[in-house]
Amino acid sequence: MTAHFTDQGFAPLAIAILTVSDSRGEDQDTSGHLLRTAAVAAGHRVAAKEIVRDDVYQLRSVFSRWIADPTVQVILSTGGTGVTGRDSTPEAVAPLLDKQVEGFGELFRQLSYAEIGTSTVQSRAFAGLANGTFIVCLPGSTDACRTAWDQILMAQLDSRTRPCNFAQLIPRLLER
Repeated sequence: MTAHFTDQGFAPLAIAILTVSDSRGEDQDTSGHLLRTAAVAAGHRVAAKEIVRDDVYQLRSVFSRWIADPTVQVILSTGGTGVTGRDSTPEAVAPLLDKQVEGFGELFRQLSYAEIGTSTVQSRAFAGLANGTFIVCLPGSTDACRTAWDQILMAQLDSRTRPCNFAQLIPRLLER
């Protein structure tokens, strides 16, 4: 199914990008660069970009700071979603979430299956909401980030996508 767009105006979002890595510096951060380039090309603003070691407490610190920042609407992270001992993004972020968006991880793995086969079961990619901020945690692979952006995020972060999208929900996320 293809996303449908309307003629209603585009609403740019403020996106923070976090690369989780023990070994990558800014020059080697191909996944973070891809997400930044794609977000800007789509018309969004990159509010912040950082690289943090795969450590639960360092990750929680950065995520918490961005979740508390009212100017950050979306956090995209890349890395730390595998199953090895150092992969701790889900453990760091899950306690911070108000709600999980289960469909994101399910759809991401379905799309990834077409590209990498059964290896997709090793991905713990997920999404959720915290304090009115959308959080999406992706694998560290540049190809995985491209799949997520091109086939899910580009449309879901575009306020013109119909029948619905994440962007249009942002003003209502904190309603109780």
